[in-house]
Amino acid sequence: MEPGLRSSIADIAWPAIPTPAAATSLAILYQLERSQWWPREVLRTEQFRQVSVLLEHARTSVPFYADRPGGLGPPGKAMTPERWRGIPILTRDNLQTAGTGLHSTALPKGHGPTSVMASSGSTGRPVQSVISHIRNVFWDAFTLREHVWQGRDAGGKLASIRAFPTGKAVYPHGFQVTNWGGPIAAVYRTGPAAGLSVVSSIEEQAEWLVRQNPVYLLTFPTALRALALYCRDRGITLPRLRQARAISEVLGPETRDAVRDAWGVEIANTYSANEIGYMALQCPDHDHLHVQSESVYLEILRDDGTPCEAGETGRVIVTGLHNFAMPLIRYEIGDYAQAGPPCPCGRGLPVIARVMGRVRNMLRLPGGREVWPLIGEPSYAGIPAIRQFQMVQKSLELLEMRLVTERPLTQDEEVRLREIVLKRLGHPFEIILTYRDTIPRGAGGKFEDFKSEIEAP
Repeated sequence: MEPGLRSSIADIAWPAIPTPAAATSLAILYQLERSQWWPREVLRTEQFRQVSVLLEHARTSVPFYADRPGGLGPPGKAMTPERWRGIPILTRDNLQTAGTGLHSTALPKGHGPTSVMASSGSTGRPVQSVISHIRNVFWDAFTLREHVWQGRDAGGKLASIRAFPTGKAVYPHGFQVTNWGGPIAAVYRTGPAAGLSVVSSIEEQAEWLVRQNPVYLLTFPTALRALALYCRDRGITLPRLRQARAISEVLGPETRDAVRDAWGVEIANTYSANEIGYMALQCPDHDHLHVQSESVYLEILRDDGTPCEAGETGRVIVTGLHNFAMPLIRYEIGDYAQAGPPCPCGRGLPVIARVMGRVRNMLRLPGGREVWPLIGEPSYAGIPAIRQFQMVQKSLELLEMRLVTERPLTQDEEVRLREIVLKRLGHPFEIILTYRDTIPRGAGGKFEDFKSEIEAP
């Protein structure tokens, strides 16, 4: 990355002498640059070596696991995939009911201090997590890996449109700072950064972006798509923009297409959760994601608990390898994902072809079958007045489609829209169309294009 490392000694500009914290991140990054090329079997051996240490700690210092039926497998025996699958899955209900029972009573030396992080997570059900200092050290290192993988110029300007506390980063000024902040500014000399609240209107976001003229843009996929379409239709360009970065929400191919059409750049995607950390980062050479095996043990499982093969979609079960303050072992995070084949880039890190979405937001059909509501934006290309939509399942036979449009749709367009949706869903739902000035975002600024209001059976 450019323009270079930040030196902790003012009169030693080059080669730079990093601060102790930056040196730790760089030391981990040095190891990550090598381990990414290990064969998958070698990676798993090292993962299970770390897992064995984590399990022993959980047995002896975390009340929830000491008292749990099924436990954590036989102590003192080498971990195997078969023994691993015998460990019970940890659900979100477990997290909420266990409370402090999941907190370690004897955090190992060097892992502290701890902090508490609240999150609605991908399922919209709030949980609180205790995070160790060491978990944050690894977060910083994987943040650096993502920047390195994407080959970013740290000297460029970064603009972010995301959730901020009420009254912060509001239009027209947002905020301006001298560097990118966080782990990247501790290691590299960076350019400036600017931020704007995502609750600003699309018109305001576009005007603000033109004034900022950033090299990199970070925001939610739904905000990216809306911005790209708005700018494309009005010929608004961002001449210095090199890349967009997507966070928090599911990223679909239609958003990538919109950003290419509007600004001629690509999107870099990430998959993370507050309670776990980074789970997967986009491959430097392809659109799919690589599991961050040095940080998590991630499984994609069929309903019967067996691993999915490439091309199959299953539940995401994840174990954080380094947060001993609150070990989450075989945690069902609430997402579905599609497993991918080995990557042509040569990295041994497993591939997630696509994160499908939240378990709670599957479409339920009469008879009990659940399917993914793939009603994506490419289908609506022939109805350009649509600027934003949200589908809400009200019952087994009724869907509400909430629309933000440049103008009310004509009767023919409404008929065509219903036909498109019914063809994609494969069931003759009743569909009511409602027009909105805006569709609000949920917790943490996230947006859901499909919501189910049917209670789980």
